[in-house]
Order: sequence, then C-alpha cells, then structure tokens
Amino acid sequence: MNITAISGREHDLGHGLRVLRSLPADAPRSIGPFVFFDHAGPVVMDAADGRRADVRPHPHIGLSTVSYLMSGSVRHRDNLGYDQVIHPGDVNWMTAGRGIVHSERFDVPDAFAGAGLELLQTWVALPDDQQECNPSFAHHARAGLPETDDGHVWLRVLAGEAFGLTSPVPVHSPTFYVHAELQDGASIQAPADYRERAAYVVHGRVRDEAGGAEYGPKQLLAFAPGGQPALRAVGAATVMLLGGEPLGPRFVWWNFVSSSKARIRAAAADWKAGRFELPASDNREFIPLPDKPL
Repeated sequence: MNITAISGREHDLGHGLRVLRSLPADAPRSIGPFVFFDHAGPVVMDAADGRRADVRPHPHIGLSTVSYLMSGSVRHRDNLGYDQVIHPGDVNWMTAGRGIVHSERFDVPDAFAGAGLELLQTWVALPDDQQECNPSFAHHARAGLPETDDGHVWLRVLAGEAFGLTSPVPVHSPTFYVHAELQDGASIQAPADYRERAAYVVHGRVRDEAGGAEYGPKQLLAFAPGGQPALRAVGAATVMLLGGEPLGPRFVWWNFVSSSKARIRAAAADWKAGRFELPASDNREFIPLPDKPL
C-alpha cells in the first residue's frame, strides 16, 4: 500500500479553540523528524472570546515548534524576550532545546479576520546531540521564503530543500516542509530524496494517480518508503508536503519531546516547581502541569 491515510483526532484547547491532531498517530508515530501536526480552525471569534482562547505561557524541551498561518494572526512571546506577530505565509521557528517558555495570544486586531484563524503547527524533533542545545527563536516573513509557480502548481518552501529551492529557515536535520496550491487537475509528488514523506490536505481533494483513491481535507497521507505517489487535485486544493530523515524513537508527553523518559520527568518536575522562567512581558499566568500519567 503506497499511502496510509490518517484522520486527525480532535482536541479542545479550551474556549472554542479546537484542533485536529494528525501526529503522533498509532502508525506512523512520526514522519521524518516531524513528531506532531496540529490544524486549528478556521474559526471566527469576537475579541472577548479570542482572548479567553489565548494559549497561556507553557514550556517545551527537545523540539522545534513551527507555526504557519493560512489566515488570521497570532502574537508569540517567549522567555528569550521575543515578541512577534505572525501573519499568513510567515514562519515562526522556535527551538526549545534544553527548555523554553512561550505564549500564543490573540490580542491583535486581525487575529480572527476574514475567514478566521487557521493555523498549522508542527513539532520537529531535534537530533540526539542537539536535544539540549540553547533555546532560540527565528521569524521569517513570507517575502523572504522561496516560491515558484508554473501556472498549475504554486508552492512556497517553508523549510529545507525541495523542488530546487532552499528555504532560509535553519533546520537541524534533513527536513522539508512545503506549502502547495494546486489548480484543478494539477499533480504533485513529494521530493524523492528523503526517506520519510507525507502530504497533508488542508483544503480540497486529491486523488492518488496510481491507486485511484481520493482523499479529502484534513487528512494526512503518509507515503510508503520508496514509494513515489503522484497526487492530482480534484478541483483546487491546498496541500502541505513534509518529511525528512527519521531521528529514532521519541517520547512525546504534554509539551515535551525527548529520547529519554527520565528527561521528560525532570522537565515536568521543573515546571511544577516553578524552575522555568516565564516571559518577562507575559508572566502573570501560566498553564499548570497536567494531571495525567507520564
């Protein structure tokens, strides 16, 4: 079977903000270094409801978070001192390493403008020798990301190398992440020079040219190793292509990713004891450690 279709599980982040989580799945748990894939929205809220849906300060270790918007806007603040609004087409790449704390707030006027907020957030695991690196944050505006358009397929390379283009976003291991817009009948294949690859259908429908199966919005399509399926748009379609080289098993618990359960337990104890520093500009509240087993 060339394609494994994964339908995300719904998670309620509170106050009307729901996400579909496609990774981790039962199988596969990850795609290359990607260990987490959330799709939020599109959702429209008024200013008061939007503020209640704010994602308060919370910690991460052992990963890079990658935030990408289809519509709306979000304000990022972290304990490194960064305060950055992200708009559609921009990339926020935050590397937690040994530990970082950030918040995601909807306190900007266009947070739910137009079609509403629609956010894709992925987590990329770090290689073994970089899991405890110093935390960092980088914002890359859409104007600085490489694009190409042949009249049938438009695409933007968000991270890594693909389709002869290289993103300026720094990656820690072989990785690719691409936003593609397909006209009706146009087809696309994921880059062949990565071991693990997938496509996520954001909007519209696509058909596997070899097998004939159709897939709809909010499905993650994991490609079999060595397979090279071509996806053809049935009507206009928006597709994310992602993958890279696998990094080995990773444990994911709450906001922590590590190759070591002991490291996750230590991070949980540190957060519970208040040993993580909160963002200086957003330190009046935080998300408590969840009451669930490690």
